Amino acid sequence: MMRLMRQIAGGGTARWVQRLFSLACIGGCWLHVSPISATDPRAPSPIVQRFDGGGGAKYAPDFSHFDYADPIAPKGGAVRLMEIGTYDSFNPFVLSGSPPPVMGLTYDTIAVRTPDDPFSRYCLVCATAQLAPDRRSIEFNLRPDARFHDGTAVTADDVIWTYDALRRHGHPHYRTLLAAVEGAEPCGRHCVRFRFTRANDRELPLVTADLPVLPRHWWQNRTFERSTLEPFLGSGPYRIARFEPGRYLTLSRAADYWAKDHPVNRGRYNFDHLRIDYFRDDIAARSAFLAGEYDIRLENQPRDWKDGYESPALARDLIRREEIPEDRVSGMQGFVFNTRRAFLADRHVREALVHAFDFESLDRLLLQGQYKRNRSYFNNADFGAHGAPGDSELALLAPHRAQLPAEVFEREYQPPRTAAYGDWRANRRIASRLLAAAGYVVLGYRLTGRDGRPVSIEILLDNSRLERVALPYVDNLRKLGIAATVRTVDTAQFQRRLERFDFDIAAALLGQSEAPGREQAYYWGSAAANEPGSLNLAGVRDPAVDALVDRIANASDRASLVTATRALDRVLQWGHYVVPFWHSKVDRVAYWDRFGRPAKVSVVGFDVHTWWFDARKDAALRRRLALD
Repeated sequence: MMRLMRQIAGGGTARWVQRLFSLACIGGCWLHVSPISATDPRAPSPIVQRFDGGGGAKYAPDFSHFDYADPIAPKGGAVRLMEIGTYDSFNPFVLSGSPPPVMGLTYDTIAVRTPDDPFSRYCLVCATAQLAPDRRSIEFNLRPDARFHDGTAVTADDVIWTYDALRRHGHPHYRTLLAAVEGAEPCGRHCVRFRFTRANDRELPLVTADLPVLPRHWWQNRTFERSTLEPFLGSGPYRIARFEPGRYLTLSRAADYWAKDHPVNRGRYNFDHLRIDYFRDDIAARSAFLAGEYDIRLENQPRDWKDGYESPALARDLIRREEIPEDRVSGMQGFVFNTRRAFLADRHVREALVHAFDFESLDRLLLQGQYKRNRSYFNNADFGAHGAPGDSELALLAPHRAQLPAEVFEREYQPPRTAAYGDWRANRRIASRLLAAAGYVVLGYRLTGRDGRPVSIEILLDNSRLERVALPYVDNLRKLGIAATVRTVDTAQFQRRLERFDFDIAAALLGQSEAPGREQAYYWGSAAANEPGSLNLAGVRDPAVDALVDRIANASDRASLVTATRALDRVLQWGHYVVPFWHSKVDRVAYWDRFGRPAKVSVVGFDVHTWWFDARKDAALRRRLALD
């Protein structure tokens, strides 16, 4: 259900790490900047472009709403959702604590993104922006009507204070993204200028455009870097109303939200109340859904989707099930190897462990043939590598030939397949040879290293449902002489262990941006490998990866970006950092029949922000329930 919660969150930390390549202003305002593609660099344009492939931003400056939102959607009612685990902080900006994913709904950013135009940013708190002719700074003019929830105006001082707080005390990923932003200074009460350490960095203006805006006056007597359960003052469409950690959290729509009629919000954030109930495990959560204790559920277990919803409510059409198509970048999900562990630092060992995973048997028994195997870190995107590398990719890879596996230069990566259902003997022989080449031998049925110590590893999970995937894998590892165990912990402990890199192998989703950029250094860069809380879970430390990440961040056009990301994808694939799982092209959504939604589906598939409470459907549902 983490996918559901990420979509509910809509913004915040997750939105901050997403990179987009142009900035547009909406609602009749105009961005006075110098477009990169313009013949006259002094000519005004509504778009700050890194590159646009000739297309520019999707939405014109005077657009009224996003295509996938219904501008006349009714407001009101409530929606009840769920989450597994608990939370212990409302501060999503720092490393300490486990905040609810929905915190992004409580504050605004300078600009926002839309999934159907991943290379653009549309102004929210900003009114206009102006990029300096030398590209060493950018000025944002803020909307004078922008307000925090206490009615205080959003000013340049708030933006500057936020920048300073995030860079000095924020989560490490903020410091990574802001490293090349030299400073921020006021150019008026509602004007802020960001200065950059270098010119012609096409991404830095967009990094600053994505900055959240926090109230300086509220934080000045509080410690920003600490976790806290005190709801902080925000400015977004929702505010925290009631909560009890471990049980529930309720957000209420801010009736006086300053941007409720803003084009980026029109037809979105329609529920008056949003309640998230917390459950210890997914089995209990599904039972609670069938009992009517919450309203909407995303299902990622094919067997349960087929058979697990049989109930009187489903038979009477009180519950609806739909497969909503999606076209988002799915990233990589799988068992992630922690290369900080001596045993897993060897690429041949990791390759052997990939061969021990019998996907074909799992596909028959659990997945019902409804999923496609992951093979790329950029699944469902043009950025993923396919086929043999072309000349442009080879030109980027060639300087690192001595350090990279030969396969990177020769052929497409494909995860190992078993020859027949339940028969992985050929892969077992390959795995045994790879382990022997790495210096390991089997003594007394135990795989042993040169130091004479038997090998043992732990597989860390945060969902008991994944035990059905992990336990067969453990059996195969044992046949290789590896003593493997499975440990399932609650989500808060799981998060803390990942942040501290306290795991051998962990089942994790390595999410990916629709527009790769500077954040890739935080995913794969050597500097992030030992940075607590970084997204470099595997501990990748590879000069070739660092060089390719730099190419991505400084790509001069889309073709260069695609080439660099495909080259990076190849290096990661053949580095065997993950046992790849699978992905789907649909969201399987079950919901009680009291909601409406737009006719046009977002490219992200299910998007609760565009749904609304249908009073007539709810009344009909209640009448039918009363007949029971």
